[in-house]
Amino acid sequence: MTTPKSNPTNTISIANKAQSDQTTTPLFATDYNVYINHTDAGGIVYHANHLVFFENCRRDWFTKLGLNGYFLQSDSGDIQHFVVSQADLQYKRAILLDEIINVRIDKVELKPASMVFYQSIHRHTPKGNSTDHTKNSNHLLSSAKIVIACVQNQVTPESMSNDETQATRTAPMRPIRVPQSLRDTIQQAITQNADE
Repeated sequence: MTTPKSNPTNTISIANKAQSDQTTTPLFATDYNVYINHTDAGGIVYHANHLVFFENCRRDWFTKLGLNGYFLQSDSGDIQHFVVSQADLQYKRAILLDEIINVRIDKVELKPASMVFYQSIHRHTPKGNSTDHTKNSNHLLSSAKIVIACVQNQVTPESMSNDETQATRTAPMRPIRVPQSLRDTIQQAITQNADE
C-alpha cells in the first residue's frame, strides 16, 4: 500500500493565504453594542440582525467617505439608489446580548452596475488585551458576501382611472451603471487602504 504524496506547493499557498487573510487591514471597521432588541429570548442575536449590522457598517463607511450612496440624483433629476440583490451569509458563532462587536468591510469589488461587499463580524477585543492581531481571526462570528445593485426608478406621472387603485400601481426600476463620482470615491478608498 502506498502513501499518497502531499503537494508542498499547494500547502504553502494555503498557508500563505490563511496568513494574509489574518493580517489584511479591513477597508472600514467599527464597533457596535448588542442591545436586547437585537436578540431573541435566549439572548442570542437573531440571524437577520447580522444583515442589519452589515448594513449599518456600509452606511457608516459611506458617511465617512462623505457619500450618500443610497439615494443619488442624476443631472436629469432621476433618483438612483442601491438595493441588495444577493446576500450570502455564513454564521460561525453566536453573538450575545451586551457584547461589543467589530463589524468590518474587508473588501469591495466594483462592477459596472453593482458593488460586491465582503464583510465580517468579529468579537471585540480591547486593544490593550492582545498584541497578537492574528488572534482576532479566532473571534470571527459571521461573514457575508453582499451584492448591492444600482437601480433607477422609472416612475412617470400617469392619470389614474376611477377603477384603478394606488395599490395596483408599481414603481418599475431598471439597473444602471454605478455613478462615476461614487465609483471614483470608493476606488480611491480601496487604493489608499492597499497602500497603508
